[in-house]
Amino acid sequence: MKTLTSVTWEARKIMAAEKLTKGRLFQILFLMTILITAFVWRTVTYDKIDGEEINAETCNLTAEKCINPQGDTPLNLSLSPYPAVANQELNIQLHNTDVKPDATVEGVNMYMGIIPVTFEKKADGWIGRFTVPECMHDEMQWAIKIKQGNKEIIANFTVKKQ
Repeated sequence: MKTLTSVTWEARKIMAAEKLTKGRLFQILFLMTILITAFVWRTVTYDKIDGEEINAETCNLTAEKCINPQGDTPLNLSLSPYPAVANQELNIQLHNTDVKPDATVEGVNMYMGIIPVTFEKKADGWIGRFTVPECMHDEMQWAIKIKQGNKEIIANFTVKKQ
């Protein structure tokens, strides 16, 4: 008759780890080499800039116009009321265009969610309405990403706490 101790001892003998042979060692080293090579390759080839944002025009948004730091020509969009205040409805206006834009607003300093912008047709363009939440900081940078046809604009603006 077998006792509990003898059964446990027999189970341990069956479950013993395999000895490290030259074949096993080669297999482990080969897999480690592949994983390290993939990690190094991905680290070296990593590109921080998203492909969508490479072709986008960027600007700083004020009440009168969107000022493009790379060029002298203002883009045809404006923000009201200016200066922008958190938890109040903000309007973004795109002038002289017939193509309906699609836009979202995101925090630059910290993630505060993705806020959709709803657009309405007006006589001289489109007006988009949105509200940004209050942040724990007195001022926060936001970016509105506007897609209009094949053109993309990223407009940065500052929102103050009430």
